[in-house]
Amino acid sequence: MLDLLAAVGRGVIGACRATGAASLFGLEGLLGILRPPLQPRLFGRAFVEFAYFSLPVVALTAIFTGMVLALQSFTGFARFNAEGAVANVVVLSITRELGPVLAGLMVAGRVGAAMAAELGTMRVTDQIDALATLSTDPMKYLVAPRLAAGIIALPLLVVVADILGVMGGFLVGTVSLGFSVPTYLHNTFTFMQTGDVVSGLIKAAVFGFVIALMGCYHGYHSRGGAEGVGSATTAAVVSASILILALDYLLTQIFFVR
Repeated sequence: MLDLLAAVGRGVIGACRATGAASLFGLEGLLGILRPPLQPRLFGRAFVEFAYFSLPVVALTAIFTGMVLALQSFTGFARFNAEGAVANVVVLSITRELGPVLAGLMVAGRVGAAMAAELGTMRVTDQIDALATLSTDPMKYLVAPRLAAGIIALPLLVVVADILGVMGGFLVGTVSLGFSVPTYLHNTFTFMQTGDVVSGLIKAAVFGFVIALMGCYHGYHSRGGAEGVGSATTAAVVSASILILALDYLLTQIFFVR
C-alpha cells in the first residue's frame, strides 16, 4: 500500500515539476518576443512553416468535417422533423469548436513534431550550446519566433477552416440533401454570431501557442541522441494534443457557460 502511495506521489510531483518547467519556459519565450531585437527572418520562416505548409491538411480536414457534420445532423434531426436546423448546427459547430480544435490537432501533428525534431537535433549535436557560446540567446533566437508564429498563424488557418467547413456543409446540404441555396445561406448567416467566430479565433491563438511551446520545450530539453529526439517528438505531439482538448473545455466554459 505504501509503495502504491509512493508511486502516485512521485507521479504527481513529476507532473507538477514538468508543468512548472514548461510554464517558466513559455514565460521566458514570451518575454523573448517582447524583448528587442526582433528576428523577422526567423519569424517569417516559422510563420511559413506554420501557416502555408499546414494549409492543405487543415483545408482538407475542415471541408470533409463540414460535409460529414451536415450528413450526420440531417440524419439525426430527421427523426424529430427538424431538418431545417442543419445549417445552424454546422456553422455553430465549425466556428466554435471543430474549426479551432481540428486545425490545432492537425498542426500539432505536423508542425509540433517538426519543431521538436529540429530543436532536438540541435540539442543532441550541441548546436544550441554553440549558440550560447557565441553570446546568442537560444530562447530569443530559436523559441521566441516560433511562439510568435504559432500565436498568429493558427487563427489565420482557423479562418480558412471555418470558411471551408461551412462550405462543405453547404455543398452537402444543397446538392445531396435538397436544401435550397437561399434558405441554407439565410439560416447560416442569421444564426452565426460574431462572438462564435471570435471565440474560435481566441482558442486558435491559445492552441497555436501551446503547439509551439510543446514542440520547442520537448525539443530543447531532449537528451540521448537519435532515440531522445524521437521520444521528444512523440512527447511534443501527445502533450500538445491533450492540452488542446483540455484547454478547449476550459475556454468553452469561460466563453459560453454563465
